[in-house]
Amino acid sequence: MAEQARRLQPIDTTAEIETPEHVRFHYPVAGPARRVVAWALDWLIRGAVLLLFAFIALLGGLAVGDAVSGLSTGFLLVILFLLEWGYYTLWEVAWNGRTPGKRALDLRVVSVHGHPLRTGDSFLRNLLRAADFLPLGYAIGLVVMARDSRFRRLGDMVAGTMVIVEERRAVASALRIDPPPTPKELASLPQRLPLSGDELEAIELFLRRKEGLGPAREEELAAMVAPLFASRMGIRNKDSARLLALLHARASERRRPL
Repeated sequence: MAEQARRLQPIDTTAEIETPEHVRFHYPVAGPARRVVAWALDWLIRGAVLLLFAFIALLGGLAVGDAVSGLSTGFLLVILFLLEWGYYTLWEVAWNGRTPGKRALDLRVVSVHGHPLRTGDSFLRNLLRAADFLPLGYAIGLVVMARDSRFRRLGDMVAGTMVIVEERRAVASALRIDPPPTPKELASLPQRLPLSGDELEAIELFLRRKEGLGPAREEELAAMVAPLFASRMGIRNKDSARLLALLHARASERRRPL
């Protein structure tokens, strides 16, 4: 049975993580294409910084003369080293798992357990970039990512990290019922509704979507559940859509702080 359940699980790009308290979180995992774009943006930023310092070194060489040309070259090599090995770790630590490129693409590095990225993990995953780059153009890293269910490269596997997509969610506005419930309508409902949290969530989802439904479709969907709720509460159901709106209004009234 366990093997059959494993085979029936959907194949997608969502990682499920269960905490020690048995609370499950789902993270959309970033695929190779999105990560390549983020890397390209970071590469452009690093290139711009290197060009800026090269221009400064050139001006210094012109002002002082050839005597400092060797110092200018050594200075640029130090900058190049810092950009190659310190850029990612610095930003990921400062921005909690994000670089400017990752931030632009809504990506974040977290541990495989869903915890925030630690400094040691960031250093380790970026140290392995050299291995992922081989033999050219991150070939090994792309092959490893394509074979991993969480699209991890070698550095992620060693450091115990993964890259997720942070979905931007807008705060939902308060539902407005038109026309507003009357005291008489609310008085016909029980003070404590015998509805589960999932049922109330389904009612709210219906009410938020009903503006985009036609009258016939709205009534069809409401009629699938409203009579069941009415029977459970011992009340009359004249208008299924209206009854669902009233149930949501009563539930919101009960949740409102005193």
